[in-house]
Amino acid sequence: MKESGSTELSARILSKAEEYLYLVAGFILVFAAVGLLISAVYEMILRIMEVSYLSALVHLLDRVLLVLMLAEIIYTIQRIARTRHLEATPFLIVGIIAAVRRILIITAESVEEVNLADPVFQGALAELGLLSVMVLLLAISLVLLNKNDQADKTRK
Repeated sequence: MKESGSTELSARILSKAEEYLYLVAGFILVFAAVGLLISAVYEMILRIMEVSYLSALVHLLDRVLLVLMLAEIIYTIQRIARTRHLEATPFLIVGIIAAVRRILIITAESVEEVNLADPVFQGALAELGLLSVMVLLLAISLVLLNKNDQADKTRK
């Protein structure tokens, strides 16, 4: 009987430790996201002062999309801490945002040099194609997962 009591105590201690780890990780990500936004605005101002408008906008867009990814991860951590249940949906959303972010960056950087014979440009086109397929597959997965969740709710 003493063994089950110590096992229960150990489980509660581990559960609380897990909860605190989620909280600490979440707050670290919040501070990182805020710092990233402040840094992005500062760097945008510097680039605009250098009259590098396209570079400023591309960099700002890249950082804002990265902050959105962090926000989705923070949401996921909060949900896990609250419900003690890992969900796939937020990870699919982070994957979509990451792929779209990369697509936008490649597109913005490739606008200046459009030469179909250039191997670097061909590599960028291949990466855009693969990223587009990835976004499509992640979106299909998200739709199927939502349909499955709705079907589960109607069964209950």
